[in-house]
This record gives sequence, C-alpha cells and structure tokens, in this order.
Amino acid sequence: MDAFIQLDRVEKVFEVRKKAGFLKRERRQVRAVDSISFTVARGEMVGYIGPNGAGKSTTIKMLTGILTPSAGRLRVAGIDPSRERTRLAHRIGVVFGQRTTLWWDLPLIDSYKLMHRMYRIPDARYRDNLDRCVELLELGGLLDVPVRQLSLGQRMRGDIAAALLHEPEVLYLDEPTIGLDVISKAKVRGFLRELNDERGTTVLLTTHDLQDIEQLCSRVMVIDHGRLMYDGALAGLHEVGESERTLVVDLERELPPIDAAPAWVVRVEGPRQWLAFPAAESAAPLVARIAAEYPLVDLSVREPDIEAVIAKMYAGSAPGQAEKAVS
Repeated sequence: MDAFIQLDRVEKVFEVRKKAGFLKRERRQVRAVDSISFTVARGEMVGYIGPNGAGKSTTIKMLTGILTPSAGRLRVAGIDPSRERTRLAHRIGVVFGQRTTLWWDLPLIDSYKLMHRMYRIPDARYRDNLDRCVELLELGGLLDVPVRQLSLGQRMRGDIAAALLHEPEVLYLDEPTIGLDVISKAKVRGFLRELNDERGTTVLLTTHDLQDIEQLCSRVMVIDHGRLMYDGALAGLHEVGESERTLVVDLERELPPIDAAPAWVVRVEGPRQWLAFPAAESAAPLVARIAAEYPLVDLSVREPDIEAVIAKMYAGSAPGQAEKAVS
C-alpha cells in the first residue's frame, strides 16, 4: 500500500487585521494548521475530525490546491496540489457539505452533463458511471428536478454523484451527512462503503458525527488548534479520552435504578433512565441484558460529542501526552 497522500510539517498561517482604534488597525497571524505530518495509503478510509475551527477544512483546501501551504511539503499522488491544480483535479473528487457544486437553477441531469464536458469524460465511461451513481444513490426520479427544489439529503446525494463521475482516485468529504435524516445518512454511508470496497477509492472524511467514522473508517485522526493530536483506531481515541456513550432507556413503569455493569445510571425521570457506559465498549450486550431483565418500552444510544471527547482527552493532561497519542 503506497502513501497516496503525504503531508510533512505542513503549516498554514493567515494574516488577520483587527481594529485597534479609530483609525488604527493591527495585524496578527492566525496559525490554522501547525506543522502537521501524516500519510494516507491508497484505498484507505480515514476520518479527520476535530472541533469547529480546528483546521480540518483548511487542510482539505490545501490538499485540493485551493490554498497554498505557508510551510512544509504536501503531495497527493505525487502531485503538488497548489502548483498543478488542474492536473490534480482529474484525480480527486470533493464534496463540501455546506456548499454545492451543482447549478442551482438547472435540473440535476444538466449539472452532470456539464461535468461530462468539463472533465472530458469519454461518453461510454460517463454513461456507466452516471447509471451506477443514479442506481446506488437512488437519484432516478430526481434527474429532471431543479437543484433548488431538492431536499438537503437529495442534494447531498446529487453532489456525491457529481464528484464521482470522472472516477477520482481520492474523495475528500467535508461534513457529507450534515443535516441529513437517518435514512439519507444510511444511504450515503452504504454507497461510500461500496465505492471503497469495489473501486479502492481513497476517502478522507471530516465530520462531527462519530457514527460516520464508526461505520466507515478504520482509522481516525484528531486535529485541534491546528495540530494533529491523535492518529489511530476510534476505539483507542475513546480509551485515551475516557469518553462515554449514553443509553436512554424507557421502561413500562417507574423502577429503581437499573443495575447493568459496566453501565451506571446518571439520571432518572419517572420510567426513563439515562445510563452512561465507556464508549469503547459494545452497546449490544448491554442492550440485550436490559431487554431480558427489565420491562422495556424503548431505548436509544447517544454518541459522545467530538468536542467533549477532545476536551476530556486533553483537559489537565501532562505536557507531551498529545505527542504520545499521535505516536
């Protein structure tokens, strides 16, 4: 497995002007990405997560050539993105969850026809890729609908299809499931898994939804304040951060607190109880035990918030712990 994406001590510094008086402005530098190094092998699916403002989108923009690094070395498929952006564009696909690459007032199919010409995709290859995306993403009834009339979930699936028509070797996804309902999220995740399994497409995924990471990625990287804080398995992140999931249990009647180690009750309101348990533990045996021993009406599992995981991971930690987590 070759290193398809390579970053070596990459930095991005922005100069910001701030008002400091009636006619005076002062300049200061904001370090959005601070000496990040990592590699991603061809065919890997990697989660790239962190709080808002951590530097995730800035990294993606440097990987696509939209931004130029202030320092360090960056290569994608052996190409310097900022110097050979046009050449790289034929090998990458990008989906920004809060922005669209589709033409707002045109039917969805017209956007795809324009992409066909822009990327100079051979006709037979274009038809095959379009048919595949339409089938797997269930876009058949939407092709003649103007993009502005699509729901968020429909538009997101349309954007993903647009990013894949030219068969990119790497796909950058920036919050691809933001604002989507459960069914739309499941469709997007299923499609991405199949894409990676069948075509070996490299995927770098930024998201605030840990379920995206759990269901798609075997590796996760955490960035905070522009620095890479963790690189490894999601279970390891939960272990280092001592994060917790929450199990919300609705019983038929009010009962004493549920006894189901390794979970513990943190809140009780009538027949509803909230149980916390280590995020690295599987929920399945816990759910099965409660269902067998208690008069259960309903239950749900709530994932830990990424910001909370990171805050708990590093709050009060000794100097050098972040570097240890990365190694």
